[in-house]
Amino acid sequence: MPFVVAIDGPAASGKGTIARAIAAHFGFHHLDTGLLYRATGVKGGDPVTAARGLMPDDLSRPDLRSAEAGQAASRIAAIADVRAALVDFQHRFAARNPGAVLDGRDIGTVICPQAQVKLYVVASDEVRAVRRARELNCDPADMLVQLQERDRRDSERAAAPMRPADDAVVIDTSDMSIDDAVATAIAAVDKARR
Repeated sequence: MPFVVAIDGPAASGKGTIARAIAAHFGFHHLDTGLLYRATGVKGGDPVTAARGLMPDDLSRPDLRSAEAGQAASRIAAIADVRAALVDFQHRFAARNPGAVLDGRDIGTVICPQAQVKLYVVASDEVRAVRRARELNCDPADMLVQLQERDRRDSERAAAPMRPADDAVVIDTSDMSIDDAVATAIAAVDKARR
């Protein structure tokens, strides 16, 4: 059975950076599940049809990291039929040998509740806003409003709300270097692999 690491948390908390580092360290496959929703959102048209027709090439569009794509992802992620259409894709990915790291907002609670390791990565709203604003070259104050709106929508939605799994290890990256955050996450995976 493949080893699965589920990483959840809000935008700009560092979960993607940690997920990529864990995958590289252990030789696991990595899936940023947010790209599935971003790609579906930017395709336009009926979101359920777009989700069902999603192709791997759709995940490499250059506009998927924009703030607009993030907002579109959050809006369509609240649609239960969209989520259902993307679940099979994620389950197949998680079954890849020798293991997989999936990061998103409902991996440990909905997609892979039996994952051997569940991490929930957080950071303060202000730290996340500065990080994302630097990444997108925009105003941190505007980004703070966008992130808080998205967090509210993601945590209050009826279908698979963003929340930590009961057995998740919480990593607060607000005052951590990238190296320290990655080391903390790798230690959690190492412990579970013993």
